[in-house]
Amino acid sequence: MTALTQYASFMVPFSILAYFVAIIVIVFIHELGHFTVGRWCGVKIEAFSIGFGREVWGFNDRHSTRWKFCWIPLGGYVKFEGDANAASLPGAAGKSSTTSLQGAKLWKRFLIVLAGPVANFLLSIAIFSTAYMVFGQFVSEPRVDEVLAEGAAKQAGLQAGDYIRKIDGTEIHSFAEIQDMMIMRGATPMALVVERAGQKLDMTLTPKLAEVDDGMGGKVQTTQIGIKHDGKLDPQAVQTLGPGQALSKGVERTYFVAQTTLRYVAKVFLGTASSNQLHGPAGVAKMAGDTAAMGVWPFVFLIGLISVSIGLINLFPIPMLDGGHLLFYLIEAVSGRPISPTAQEWSFRIGLSAILVLLALATTNDASLFFGH
Repeated sequence: MTALTQYASFMVPFSILAYFVAIIVIVFIHELGHFTVGRWCGVKIEAFSIGFGREVWGFNDRHSTRWKFCWIPLGGYVKFEGDANAASLPGAAGKSSTTSLQGAKLWKRFLIVLAGPVANFLLSIAIFSTAYMVFGQFVSEPRVDEVLAEGAAKQAGLQAGDYIRKIDGTEIHSFAEIQDMMIMRGATPMALVVERAGQKLDMTLTPKLAEVDDGMGGKVQTTQIGIKHDGKLDPQAVQTLGPGQALSKGVERTYFVAQTTLRYVAKVFLGTASSNQLHGPAGVAKMAGDTAAMGVWPFVFLIGLISVSIGLINLFPIPMLDGGHLLFYLIEAVSGRPISPTAQEWSFRIGLSAILVLLALATTNDASLFFGH
C-alpha cells in the first residue's frame, strides 16, 4: 500500500466523521431555535429529528415530543402539530387546533420560523467571540512591507513603508482589514488614503483579478493589489480580548461572513462570478476533514463559518426554506389571509426543484475536486 493510499484510507473516513459532527452540531442548534421558540409560543412539537428517513434511535420527552436520529444525517427538522411533513407544509387539520403551528397567531409563526436562522447566527457569534477571548486576534499594522513589481499597487505609486489609512472612506486599522476588503471586491477602482513619512497622500488603485488555490484542490478568483506584509515587524502579534470586545468582534465577524456570502451568491446569480465555489456534502466533508486535522479550534471555527452560511441561506425566500415560510407570512400580513394550501404545495415543489438543481451543481463541483476538471 502506497503512502498516498494509506493517507486516503485514513482521511476519507476521518473527513466523513468530521462532516457528520459539524452538520449534527449546526442542524441541532438550528432546529433547537425553532423548537425553543415554538414551545415558548405554546405550539405542540411532535418530533425533533436529526437526519431524515428511518429512525435509528430516539426517545420521548415529558411533553410527548419524539427526539430521534435518522439514517440520512444531511439535515434535520422540527415537526409541529398540524404539519403535513418535515417541511412544515400545512396539514388539513392544522388550522383548527390552537396548539398547531398553523393555528398560532401570525407573529408567533413568524418568530418560530425566524428562530432557526437566528440560532445559527448566535452559534457563530458564540464561537467567534470565544476564539477572540481564548486565542485573541492577530494585530497587524496596515503597513506595506513589499510592493510587487507587476501589481496594481506599484502602478498606483505605493511604496514599502507606506501605511494604508483609508479605503473608500473606511478607516483601516490592520492589514487583515485590507485583506477582508479585497474579498469579492472585483477589479473596481478604490480610493486610498496613504500615510508616508507622516504625510497623507490620496491615491486611486484598481485591483487585479487572479486565480489561486482554494485549499480544496480547486481554483478561486480573488482580488489582489500586489502588496505584502511582514507580521514579524509588528510590535505585538496577538491580542486577547475581554468579553465585551470579544462579543463585539464576534458580531462583526459574523456580519462580515454573511455579507461576503451574500455578495458571492448575488454575483453568481448575476453571472459576474463563477459558481465553482458552491460545494455539496463531499466538498464540505473534505474541508471539515482538513480543518479537523489541524486541531480542535480550527474545526470549531469552521463550524462557525458554515453556521453563518446555513443561517443566511435559510433566509432566502425559497419555498422549502425558512425564508419561503417568512415570505408567505409577510404576504398573509399584507393581504389579510393566508396563502392557500394548494398554492403552498406547488410553491414547495418548485422550491424543492430549485434546491435539487443547486445540489446537482454543487455535487458537480465536488466531483471536480476528486476527478479533475
